[in-house]
Amino acid sequence: MTATRTFRPPASTPTAAQHPRRARHRPQTIAIIGAGIAGLACARTLVQAGHQVKVFEQGSTVGGRMAVHMTSHGSFDAGAQYFTVRDPRFEQVLALDPQLCRPWSATTIRVLDSAGRVASAVPPPRESHWVATPHMQSLPEAWAKPLIAAGRVHLQCRVTALERDRLEAGRWQLQTEDSLDPSQQTVHAGFDAVLLALPAPQARALLAPTGLADLHCQALEDIDIAPCWTLHLTFAQAQQPGLTTLGPHWNAARSTHHRIAWLARESSKPGRSSTERWTVQASPAWSQEHRNDDAPRIQAKLQKAFAEITGIHATPSHVSSRFWPYAQTMSTLGHAFLWNPKTGLGVCGDWCLGARVEDAFVSGLELALKVA
Repeated sequence: MTATRTFRPPASTPTAAQHPRRARHRPQTIAIIGAGIAGLACARTLVQAGHQVKVFEQGSTVGGRMAVHMTSHGSFDAGAQYFTVRDPRFEQVLALDPQLCRPWSATTIRVLDSAGRVASAVPPPRESHWVATPHMQSLPEAWAKPLIAAGRVHLQCRVTALERDRLEAGRWQLQTEDSLDPSQQTVHAGFDAVLLALPAPQARALLAPTGLADLHCQALEDIDIAPCWTLHLTFAQAQQPGLTTLGPHWNAARSTHHRIAWLARESSKPGRSSTERWTVQASPAWSQEHRNDDAPRIQAKLQKAFAEITGIHATPSHVSSRFWPYAQTMSTLGHAFLWNPKTGLGVCGDWCLGARVEDAFVSGLELALKVA
């Protein structure tokens, strides 16, 4: 794949709507918990197959770790920084809106040592790195738009319990609460199946009390997902005449610094504001060690490490941070999903296969095709 490639659907790859399993089962009422990439891919596929689908998302927006942090100087991709396209089905879906995603020159990623020096030669890029425009969250927002328009997505709706339906034997109901006002509680009932598109620890917490999902819970026990502190920095002074960027002449780097694993110049991504902005992701080990630190302490430590690596010692005009409790998959499930047709319970997510955006897509798609 080259940087000039456009997304074209492979003629031999069936879409979800064309999949031969579509007509095998009667239409079902299905709950999907989580509106990240995996949950949305699953929901879209099941809707195309004729099922009644409701998506429950505890956040105020869709996208999960494709989240965006907006500021007056431009956006930051707060979670996923880019994605690759290896699976032809993912390419096919992206081809439906070819203007939504563009290649990013992060194909020139550097590998740095703890002092900010290039530690190894950078091989020629084997594949393009893509970003959604004008920010990464634009991709899940586009996927969710028809679902939201049809009233299928419940935002700010946290699922607190999964239990058997009290009125219809063999079905499921969800206990939910408003994410902003926990006193506002609702029961959603009558589901033939419940699919959890959540990080493994959250899925395990909901499944364990059911008493009917021992196989799922046992498989989820060994999944290791590391946390990540993320720092956002804006240097508005780089907009001065004669000055375009600060610091190094690269746009993204992986680092062996004990505090920092990844750095990216947000303003280098296509479709973004030109104001100099950086996203800094802490290493898994350091994030775990400092998971309970407060934001000012985290920001000070990561800014110091950022200056050591990049040589940028200027005072940023904007600083913010975010803690992701489940950020990077360290050990995977090893297959695309879990599904128990006897109970009607399933689990999907990027952690099933890896840590990539397309891993989440493939996981959600394949679970939906199995259920459909």
